[in-house]
Amino acid sequence: MISMIKKIIFGVTLVLFTGSLAIAADSIIIKGSTTVLPISQAALEAYTKINKGVQISLSGGGSGEGIKALIDKSTDIGNSSREIKKEEITLAESKGVKPVAHVVAHDALIPVVNPKNKVKGLSTDQLSQIYQGKITNWKEVGGDDLKIIVISRDSSSGTFESWDHFVMKKAKVTPRAQMLASNGAVFTAVSNNKYAIGYLGMGYVKKGVKALEVDGVVATPESALSKQYPFSRELYMYTNGEPTGETAKFIAFLKSPEGQKMVAKEGFVPLIAPAKTKSSKK
Repeated sequence: MISMIKKIIFGVTLVLFTGSLAIAADSIIIKGSTTVLPISQAALEAYTKINKGVQISLSGGGSGEGIKALIDKSTDIGNSSREIKKEEITLAESKGVKPVAHVVAHDALIPVVNPKNKVKGLSTDQLSQIYQGKITNWKEVGGDDLKIIVISRDSSSGTFESWDHFVMKKAKVTPRAQMLASNGAVFTAVSNNKYAIGYLGMGYVKKGVKALEVDGVVATPESALSKQYPFSRELYMYTNGEPTGETAKFIAFLKSPEGQKMVAKEGFVPLIAPAKTKSSKK
């Protein structure tokens, strides 16, 4: 997974070809969310092994870019870590595009700090105050006397918009925040700076950063699926109308038991209920 993070820090484009190099009818283009990117990559690698004539192009760039590409008819699948907006639907329909949502996984948006930070958890209000720049020192929330370095996603990111929905409630992020283009970039920034705080999709929370509890709740597959964890969300693939051909087969593969095992392996939450764990409430 760490090698995956290194690949997508600056928004990688991955193209897997099987068969001849000529453009084939059996091809799929996927663009959008960097949160959904590792799930898509794992699925396409498995899918192309058993479907030798299929060509799949996969790129990141953010949820907004994935939906824009769908509207522009330059992608078969628009990956998104948020629901499509009403104004995006209106624009799509004006261009003859009918966005159809396919939930492929569940996720938890998790605030993370450097492992050297002794803070274990924050409230939603404290997170909002930090990201607005009203709380500026870790000692104000039970940590050491250190300046807080705020790390955020950029505005084209569905993860940024999810953070706005759950935490900011339309309040402005401090202009001192570092706005980064991918989950991988946030991971790297926080893992390398003991002063930093950021937020990541569940599949990116690995050794090198420390997950924080939110309002006393730990993010687990069980608490994300039940919505007990307050920042739980769905991950989407959008198509223009109901998918057909290889696009339909690929999405069906990802939603199958085999595909959902890959979702879990990448650190996200499959569509079926995970095995029960110890209570996430402390």
